[in-house]
Amino acid sequence: MKKENLAIIEMLVCATLWSIAGIFIKLIPWNGFAVAGMRSLIAGATIAVYMLIARHRFVLSKKTFLAGALSACVYTCFVCANKLTTAANAIVLQFTSPVFIVIFTALIYKTRIRKADAAVVTLTLLGIALFFFDQLQPGYILGNLVAIAAGMFMAGMFMAVGELEGEQRFSGILIGQCLTFLVGLPFILVTKPVFTTTATLSILTLGVFQLGISYILYVKSSRYCPPLACCLLGAVEPLLNPVWVLIFDGEKPGIFALIGGVIVVVSITLWCIFGKEQITESQEP
Repeated sequence: MKKENLAIIEMLVCATLWSIAGIFIKLIPWNGFAVAGMRSLIAGATIAVYMLIARHRFVLSKKTFLAGALSACVYTCFVCANKLTTAANAIVLQFTSPVFIVIFTALIYKTRIRKADAAVVTLTLLGIALFFFDQLQPGYILGNLVAIAAGMFMAGMFMAVGELEGEQRFSGILIGQCLTFLVGLPFILVTKPVFTTTATLSILTLGVFQLGISYILYVKSSRYCPPLACCLLGAVEPLLNPVWVLIFDGEKPGIFALIGGVIVVVSITLWCIFGKEQITESQEP
């Protein structure tokens, strides 16, 4: 299997693991910062164990710290958004990140926005909007703003991690987990979360699988997937979230959701096939 194709598969599995966040975050009756902190503590331990086994050395530099800081902002904002608004709102609005990537790339690197990139970003956002047309409710202004901030920081994270080389990417993500835990620690100490069976199993699932293993896959895939490709492949997350809701809550998607799903899947697939040169462009570590 070509390394580029393997990277796409790893990113899709990563997005699938990301998609279970909303369900388990809602199951934990803790403060949002406390959930983010505990989740990152467990995820950080998972990633550290992997780095030891794979013999990746830890690298602390300006670039890895920047990637870590942006990652911490994503983790914290996303969990808090899930507490302040609906899971659908949080996921949809976080996926404004492709737009931010295109804008940031044009502003920072003075690059021309390619028609193919602009088109797939537009179609992806249109599809996601349709997918949650009847679920994107008003009245959650603060949560919605926090979710948009998560999308902006996610775009920065994809770009910052893409600038790192090899094992530096694992270091950046690990730094992000540590920073998120430090931010959440005061809230953990003050609110003193109760570890019920449901809360314990949920936070372990979030830490080990949803954030730990998923970001190991993300870092591995980012070696051969450029930032926009990772971001767009990650759009599988908001598509799968309603599937888990259907399975565990019995909620069925409407006609707009089905149309939106088709638009997103088809547009990303076509972009992957016909824009292969853009997708596989990345710097070798």
